[in-house]
Amino acid sequence: MSRIGRAPILIPAGVTVSVGADNLVLVNGPKGSLSRKISSEMKISIEDGVLTVARPSDDKIHRSLHGLSRTLINNMVVGVTNGFTKNLEISGVGYRAAKQGKNLNLSLGYSHPVIIAPPEGITLDAPTANSITVHGIDKELVGAVAANIRNARTVGAYRSKDNKDRGIKYFGEVIRHKEGKAGAKGKK
Repeated sequence: MSRIGRAPILIPAGVTVSVGADNLVLVNGPKGSLSRKISSEMKISIEDGVLTVARPSDDKIHRSLHGLSRTLINNMVVGVTNGFTKNLEISGVGYRAAKQGKNLNLSLGYSHPVIIAPPEGITLDAPTANSITVHGIDKELVGAVAANIRNARTVGAYRSKDNKDRGIKYFGEVIRHKEGKAGAKGKK
């Protein structure tokens, strides 16, 4: 059996989980509510504040859905209790971020500022000029928004020594710099 799939999910106080028709899981908590349709083949049961996910057989598709279903439900429970945060850092001369209402205003060396508008349920913040915080209750959406911000100006692996760390990267991310093509060195 899947070690992840068979692990029980403890439902904390203040969180309610309900399973509707076609395995539509609804999770309500102090930070909000999330819903997601889980594969109808998975068996979801709630007993004494513990949610378990079981699979009907040992077929390959059921084994792969088992751990996925449990992880998706666990992420919803963690999201409505604690929320999820992604931190990004900006490096480069003149590169900075500023909060402008709900939007994020990025100066990234282009001829125009890059304005990022957060979707529903996401909060963007710029605690300092060179850091960005993305916060929300949906883990998937937080990651997608953070990746979208990072794509505004990524740190390139092939950039020269002078410009190697210009751009936006996740906090603590290590970029391996690669040597460029040798070209026609030594040819006559």
